[in-house]
Amino acid sequence: MNQMTGTQIPEEDRLRADLYNFMGLILSGPPDRMLLDQCAGLNGDDTELGQGIATLAKLARLTKPATVEAEFNRLFIGLGRGELLPYASYYLTGFLNEKPLALLRQDMAARGLARADTVFEPEDNIASLMEMMGAMIAGRFGTPATLDQQKTFFGKHIAPWAGHFFSDLEGAKTSVFYAPVGKIGRAFMEVESEAFRLSGT
Repeated sequence: MNQMTGTQIPEEDRLRADLYNFMGLILSGPPDRMLLDQCAGLNGDDTELGQGIATLAKLARLTKPATVEAEFNRLFIGLGRGELLPYASYYLTGFLNEKPLALLRQDMAARGLARADTVFEPEDNIASLMEMMGAMIAGRFGTPATLDQQKTFFGKHIAPWAGHFFSDLEGAKTSVFYAPVGKIGRAFMEVESEAFRLSGT
């Protein structure tokens, strides 16, 4: 394995971090025209992950920002609540702000991570967790996390529920633009789980 200098990381890890960051961005709020244009330029392949990317690119070329914003609101905000509640606590306990959130906050504090002052929702939402994982891999807040550290964080905070959430997003009755986002997320979580399993760390 190549020795890392500074925050240089292997190409494969940079691509993983990019995909985590992309998922964090597209799940944190409705995409604007610029993000839709970036999505439209993506290319997929024959893998399940690649098929999801190709479908997302096609939809991004055909969809207006206002349409995606309305879909995002129906899925995640709604009147009172959206169709889906994208929080680890909810998926794992049936309630918001439960033990999974407390455990995540402990791990965040240990890593020197804190919720941004402009963010008001609980830290265990899927967008924040995707962003945290991407930041750890890329070393955005210091030294890149080791594979063992990545595996531990993924196993505690993402693996137990994210695949289920992404399956729900893929099949949600109001999902159109976000259906392939769900497919990408579900396939990516499967790839990551298998890679961590095979890593033997």
